[in-house]
Amino acid sequence: MTHRPAPSDSPTYDDVLRVRPEGGPAPARAAAPAKPPRIEEVARLAGVSPITVSRALRQPEKVAAEKRDRILQVVAQTGYASNPHARALRSGQSSVVAAFVSNILSQQFALAVQGCAEVLEPQGYQLMVGQTSYSYAKETSMIASLRALRPAAVLFTGVIELEENRQSLRDLGIPIMETWAYPRDPIDMLVGFSNYDGGAMAARHLAERGYRRVAFVARQGGRGELRRQGFNAAAAELGLQVVAELAVDNAQTIADGRAALSRLLAMGQAFDAVFCANDLLAVGALFEARDRKLAIPKDIAILGFGDTDIASEIEPGLTTIGVDSRKLGARAGELLLQRLNGGAPVARQEVFPLTLNRRASV
Repeated sequence: MTHRPAPSDSPTYDDVLRVRPEGGPAPARAAAPAKPPRIEEVARLAGVSPITVSRALRQPEKVAAEKRDRILQVVAQTGYASNPHARALRSGQSSVVAAFVSNILSQQFALAVQGCAEVLEPQGYQLMVGQTSYSYAKETSMIASLRALRPAAVLFTGVIELEENRQSLRDLGIPIMETWAYPRDPIDMLVGFSNYDGGAMAARHLAERGYRRVAFVARQGGRGELRRQGFNAAAAELGLQVVAELAVDNAQTIADGRAALSRLLAMGQAFDAVFCANDLLAVGALFEARDRKLAIPKDIAILGFGDTDIASEIEPGLTTIGVDSRKLGARAGELLLQRLNGGAPVARQEVFPLTLNRRASV
């Protein structure tokens, strides 16, 4: 059974971390990368027509040696590159949209990318998917590769924290879509939700159900930290005691959730409910609790975040906070398509509602 949260005046902004090099000031704006020369420029410098340049590169035997040598000399001087996508790259009409997901195994991220693809693919665009694995190093490497790829647009299942990467993305001069959070300052466009409000919703639900001593577990940093902030603030207002908190390095498997609950229990603090700000952690915690012969929710209540399919299938059913990931991705695709078609999006930022999906675990 799904319940929408009580309406509020406006969602709370997420205070997303902004990371500058070695804690120093924000880097100066980098000069935009030089645009690769067009075939028309090569043709002008070589004193031939563009079609002759194309023929010299594709069918050199059909071009006189003197012209061919002149064209190749200009190509070498200018760095002009011909490849199977050259026509699209030269015209600025690339059909590739790069989608970077934090965890390729995540059902929510997969649904969002699918929703986006269902909007873009009928219009001739293809999504190319990569995984950042919550790693700054991987994220930086992938963003650097975009200069060579020159996609039509970029989608992230998350928001970019490194200031240098934010600037690199701006310098590409293409539509950039961030998701899964609600910062004040997106790079370009954003379709997301307030993680702070999601954490506060969790605390309110536990308070309404009569729990008073609660625990919290999430992935370290990022969205986990934003959800912790909202959870703790609401818990304090409602008189809940947050008696144990745990930040984990990995939240990508059920085993991570099992380990997290084991560590929480080993802290020796008695708690009657735990909010796992990631469904994989919550499912793992539920399995671990069952193996320890703990009754759910009598001995321990478990609340998750994400609403994966397994949440409704496992016994006794996992209560979660979630968002319609497929619709979120589709809306992101619609806004990207508006920009790709030369128009301004109706809204630069859109916020999706979070829902509470009640099941027997709380």
